[in-house]
Amino acid sequence: MELEFDVQILKKDIYDYQLHHIYTSPSGLFGTIVGFFMIAAAFQTGTVILGIMGVFIIGYFPWILNIKSAAQAASPAFKDPIHYKMDDEGIEISKGEESQKIEWNVITKAISTRKSIVLYTSRVNAFIFPRRVLGEKTSYLIEMISTHVGPEKVKIRGAI
Repeated sequence: MELEFDVQILKKDIYDYQLHHIYTSPSGLFGTIVGFFMIAAAFQTGTVILGIMGVFIIGYFPWILNIKSAAQAASPAFKDPIHYKMDDEGIEISKGEESQKIEWNVITKAISTRKSIVLYTSRVNAFIFPRRVLGEKTSYLIEMISTHVGPEKVKIRGAI
């Protein structure tokens, strides 16, 4: 089985990935919980500053990630589309004249967000495959990943 497609990463793709990454991490969850507790405490005590701080804490990650996503999307790395070719041996990534082959055993985790399929090669490095680009190839990509990446590493929901 072989699968080929091009991906043009946009700000919204990076933002979706970063939101998922932060809100599934301990710091993101902790910040959200603290923010909600501060808002609840503000209602209980009538202390407006607690409410303001709670709203700020909850809104901080989305605001900062939006800024970071815009900067990252404007970088030369995301200027041109990236071509992916997947087969039984791995994933070939090419952009312009440069090409790199990644074996399937390098993939540390495969997850899905509402808008993307994401393959991690380390704790913070990943390939983002937006569903808007994949279209009908989404189910083939999921099948390819499920075939070549260990089931303990695959956390993908919703084929389409």
